[in-house]
Amino acid sequence: MSTHKVGAWSHAEEFVTPSDHVDQAHRRAEELGVEAVGNGVGAFLRTLAAATGAKAVMEVGTGAGVSGLWLLGGMPADGVLTTIDLEVEHQHAAREAFAAAGVAHQRTRVIAGRALDVLPRMTDGAYDLVIVDADKEEYPSYVEQGTRLLRHGGTLVLTWTDKESDPAVRDPETRTLRDVGRAIRDDDQFVVSLLPIGDGLLLAVKR
Repeated sequence: MSTHKVGAWSHAEEFVTPSDHVDQAHRRAEELGVEAVGNGVGAFLRTLAAATGAKAVMEVGTGAGVSGLWLLGGMPADGVLTTIDLEVEHQHAAREAFAAAGVAHQRTRVIAGRALDVLPRMTDGAYDLVIVDADKEEYPSYVEQGTRLLRHGGTLVLTWTDKESDPAVRDPETRTLRDVGRAIRDDDQFVVSLLPIGDGLLLAVKR
């Protein structure tokens, strides 16, 4: 990669300034040891939510509410974010972040539990956008559930890892991502792109 490309990538990552509320949520995430999305990914999620007019959004991996704040910033005023996380402390931090940002309580459904136990209870085809930022070795199951939950024309977003492009890296997580990426890429029901934002985002629109 040329020096200019590296510089352009770095510039793009910091191009959009996060709100004070996002910054506060980031600091809380650091205190909790949660790896929150960076500015580049957050800005993209906000723009994607706005561009698609996403009113029903499912997020797997609440963290401290950083990605949720970005998503809510792009969703319509009557949009509802459903977010799932196993850690109650993370969800408490997210609720505090949403409240501090003035998000009306009816715009969020914060569910504590194992996502793969919760997702099967959700309605088929009811979501415009499904975001997965969780245990990558469970991505095959998340993709299966996300595909079921999305309406036609809805979008699935998976946080990725920059290690996936290196064939020398063979750990179980990276191998799982490679398999998932190939499966989605070759599935005719999706239109797919792998984006170099953050550590990578796989974007798949359900036909």
